[in-house]
Amino acid sequence: MAREVKIIITEDGSHSLYVPEIRESYHSSNGAYRESIHVFLLYGLEAWAARNAGKQPIRIFEVGFGTGLNAWLTLVWAEQNQVPVLYHTIEPFPLEEDIYKQLNYGEMDDAIWHFRPYLQRIHKLPWDAGGAVTSYFNMKKETTTLQEVELYPTDIVYFDAFSPKKQPELWGADIMEKVVNSMNDQAVFVTYCATGKLKRMLKDLGLSLDKVPGPPGKLEMTRAWKF
Repeated sequence: MAREVKIIITEDGSHSLYVPEIRESYHSSNGAYRESIHVFLLYGLEAWAARNAGKQPIRIFEVGFGTGLNAWLTLVWAEQNQVPVLYHTIEPFPLEEDIYKQLNYGEMDDAIWHFRPYLQRIHKLPWDAGGAVTSYFNMKKETTTLQEVELYPTDIVYFDAFSPKKQPELWGADIMEKVVNSMNDQAVFVTYCATGKLKRMLKDLGLSLDKVPGPPGKLEMTRAWKF
């Protein structure tokens, strides 16, 4: 099932998508590419890897596959570091091919330009099935909701749903409890959202929060560890 989306250009020159139905974009207008690297790669994946040196494979769960940007950047990291990643993601509204073929993330950094074809490869990987995309990146995409998905033990949670104002049902205590229960010891939860309500909820569920800077245009984000 697809929904109407429009390609927009964010401040760093990278694409995002705008959804007229809910009047919300997939990423920050201050830069989709920079936001994903900051929130999910730098303060999520790399922070976890620094604390868990040598632990393999890395198991990641992403809420909101969307444009595939987070997954693609993670694939690049896995290949560059030669660390196996098992990536599980959900998306109830997969993009049509005519949309994802236009996304310009592969043009954002000359150093990783040769990984450009893998963005389409992860989009073309069959839904509701798992498979190897590269030697170090194995992925399962599901067209389901967070309420219905069966979660696996997870080391890193990329929580990249639409904002609580647009999707309040995904930010409630019951959902957060489900996600936290799936997290392994030493696992980390990262999201662009930094509301006090979310942080209190995660603390109540036993997570330990860091104070970390937000991506361009935001003072804070949320990072929480399970010990």
